[in-house]
Amino acid sequence: MKTLDELLKEGVSGRRVLVRADLNVPLDGKTITDDGRIRAVAPTLQALAEAGARVVVCSHLGRPKGEPDPAFSLAPVAQRLGEVLEREVAYAADTVDTDAERKAVDQADGGVLLLENLRFNRGETAKDDTERAEFAGRLAAFGDVYVDDAFGAVHRKHASVYDVAKLLPHYAGRLIAEEVDVLSKLTGDPGRPYVVVLGGAKVSDKLAVIDNLLGKVDTLIVGGGMAYTFLVARGYEVGGSLLEKDQVETCKTYLDRAAELGVELLLPVDTATAAEFAADAEPIVVPSTEIPADRMGLDIGPESAKLFAERIAGAGTVFWNGPMGVFEFPDYAIGTKAVAQALVDSDAFSVVGGGDSAAAVRTLGLPEDGFGHISTGGGASLEYLEGKTLPGLDALEDS
Repeated sequence: MKTLDELLKEGVSGRRVLVRADLNVPLDGKTITDDGRIRAVAPTLQALAEAGARVVVCSHLGRPKGEPDPAFSLAPVAQRLGEVLEREVAYAADTVDTDAERKAVDQADGGVLLLENLRFNRGETAKDDTERAEFAGRLAAFGDVYVDDAFGAVHRKHASVYDVAKLLPHYAGRLIAEEVDVLSKLTGDPGRPYVVVLGGAKVSDKLAVIDNLLGKVDTLIVGGGMAYTFLVARGYEVGGSLLEKDQVETCKTYLDRAAELGVELLLPVDTATAAEFAADAEPIVVPSTEIPADRMGLDIGPESAKLFAERIAGAGTVFWNGPMGVFEFPDYAIGTKAVAQALVDSDAFSVVGGGDSAAAVRTLGLPEDGFGHISTGGGASLEYLEGKTLPGLDALEDS
């Protein structure tokens, strides 16, 4: 795929560059609680603006129902983006209509314009190719060339991600180029031992990636809510812990496959349990084989944290996706912080797979530069590791 640096060599001064960014940041009302995705796309936008391009940025935010919804407006993002770029960012109150058209026409060289939420338009996410293509055509009218730097959306066949790239000369932004470079190392010839740490709530969200990784990793560590389904598959009771009964048999097959392949599959040996799902619930640590019927697991215990950290310390490559517990509750964030700290302390090439893992790193106050790479796309990262074809990347590779 062609890259931003190639586009810059061609020259962009005075040219309209439509940039698909991933500015899907968490909001508390109109307050941005984590600007990581804004900062991640800033190098691409800054390079284009400094080279004299007329930059038009588009992004989604949240899941509006194909029509304007003030709760999902990108207006607060425009303000924060301007602060990060240290330049004025114009904001269009619509995506492809009158205000956007007027402000795009008024743009000067080096200007940056942010269009309103793409998902305020039904055509952005339409499954009907014709409807999606129609919206893509209106969006493509804002650019002479297209740059995709929204790695977190490349696994979606959406108008701004897939169809626009078919209509304009297209390039990968710096963030996408970096993400692909990093993840290709994990699927190619990773440094050994290769350790993968998976957490999060549901094992069903990780089935495909587990299936694909079992033949490639040396150690697979499973924590978080998904671990309880594996514990049941091993014949243990888990009380009121999160459990996907319909996935127990699948977990049994993965346990058997891991043993056959010589892959170490580690589950928590102890668990921090609570009487109820509440931040102030008192944690009691018990062996994972002895979770009481009237309690639920909300975090891995200290022995599990020590065991997992030991494997990470001896690794050559580590990929981590998913927290070890309910890290939003301070008393149940200990396991997640222990795993994250082990990654910081390790000499391994470490990749944090976006989503809640990336949020946990920032929430727990860990240094972002302590990790080899923090991905901006949880779902996209997992699908890449599953070996799937990602529509956004496929479109960029099409010359």
